[in-house]
Amino acid sequence: MAFSSKSSQGAMADINVTPLVDVMLVLLIIFMVTMPIQSIPVDVDLPQKTDKPPENPKEPPEPIRLRIDASGAVFWNDSPADVNGLQKRMLEEVARDPSNQPELQIETNDQAEYGVLAKVLASAKNAEMAKIGFVQN
Repeated sequence: MAFSSKSSQGAMADINVTPLVDVMLVLLIIFMVTMPIQSIPVDVDLPQKTDKPPENPKEPPEPIRLRIDASGAVFWNDSPADVNGLQKRMLEEVARDPSNQPELQIETNDQAEYGVLAKVLASAKNAEMAKIGFVQN
């Protein structure tokens, strides 16, 4: 209220914020309605339904444990590896049996540089590794 009911105190100094809130809500709704909806298509290769079961399921090979420590050093199954030679090793693993590839399990330290991880992921993509997972420590 802008005025007090008692005449001896005079006018109240409180601000009536109801009109301000009303205007802000109307503006919020206007911005929400007029904002264009941004949709970015993402291609996802989903498996297709099939009636026949897989023939002779193969035992999956041992996963490859790839660890990146805080200094940026890369370890392939707990042995030091060169980042530049990773793609060659990954190609060898894929060439053994392209239909039954080992899973690449990547574990990174929180302090590791993103550039090293980007090189590892680029090598895995170029080697056409299909199974890549991230291990949370």
